[in-house]
Amino acid sequence: MKRVLATAGITLLLFAATAQTSLPRATPESQGVSSQAVLTFLQAAGHSKNEFHSFMLLRHGRVVAEGWWKPNGPDVPHALYSVSKSFTSTAIGLAVTEGKLRVSDKVISFFPNDLPEHVSADLAAMTVKDLLTMQVGQDPDPTASVTRPDSDWAKAFFRLPLPHAPGTTFLYNSLGVYILSAIVQKVTGEKVIDYLRPRLFDPLGITGETWDESPQHINTGGWGLLLKTEDMAKFGQLYLQKGRWKDRQLIPGAWVAEATASYSDRGPSWSWSTPRDSSDWQQGYGYLFWHCRHGAFRADGAMGQYIIVMPEQDAVLAITCKTQDMQDELNLVWRFLLPGLRGGTLPADPAGNAALRSLEASLTISH
Repeated sequence: MKRVLATAGITLLLFAATAQTSLPRATPESQGVSSQAVLTFLQAAGHSKNEFHSFMLLRHGRVVAEGWWKPNGPDVPHALYSVSKSFTSTAIGLAVTEGKLRVSDKVISFFPNDLPEHVSADLAAMTVKDLLTMQVGQDPDPTASVTRPDSDWAKAFFRLPLPHAPGTTFLYNSLGVYILSAIVQKVTGEKVIDYLRPRLFDPLGITGETWDESPQHINTGGWGLLLKTEDMAKFGQLYLQKGRWKDRQLIPGAWVAEATASYSDRGPSWSWSTPRDSSDWQQGYGYLFWHCRHGAFRADGAMGQYIIVMPEQDAVLAITCKTQDMQDELNLVWRFLLPGLRGGTLPADPAGNAALRSLEASLTISH
């Protein structure tokens, strides 16, 4: 009997811990969201060319819809690819807040032992802000050619040519974000993942996070972070709430505003052929955050990993996916989900809610 009671007590404690770290749930209509709109979105996703793996929709801080396409599940971390960049940006913001660096600091000041014999004027002028805004000055993106297991990534970075003056030309550059990760490690004495743990992951109730490292044992920064879908949603909600979580200000509101402002209004050259009002890659770029249409901003990773923050709708959407057309994936969000986010509350829809929950439970990758 004592063993049964002890087991029951442990179960209750685990349930309580889970309840404290999980986001609150609510019916869609109670938060002004149409169950039918979410149903239509999921049906469209299932018929699209995109292989969805998971989604979670938050409205007013509550999860109103969520689902995982089997064999994916809520407890399985997912590769975030470049969504990782927004977490590195956050680490820089926290280090700035703690007085460990400034965005105006010169990048070479952190790497005295990694520089070439001749430091050009442009290299000397490069700032932390240039790395944050993807205006490094390198061209083409050197990431693939440098990030080899037999390479010293930082030394290689500083020996690359700079055809553009830093701060003048946008070019997506993941290697520059690795340099930001290295800067965090130099000024804090910790890898980014360890630095973020007590400041971000633990307060948000995020566990089981992992992050790839370079041969120099520095987190890759621009990619390589694995988190669960709900972890992604929590991060988006934190930014929606301007850095505040429950009764704590985890990130200064001023930094959130600075990081999600726009410093470049043109995205990669492959998006220029698309009309600007149809492209979510030509709406602006902040400190490793993309701007979207409809007043939203996002953390964005290869093959369709998204944390979309919609301040005008007080909503957050986390998606993991495998697609070759990331714009098509976003188009589904704007076409089917966005119109379903309405003001106030909606009349209860038991039938629609039941149909939604049934579909959520039956999601399976079919192609």
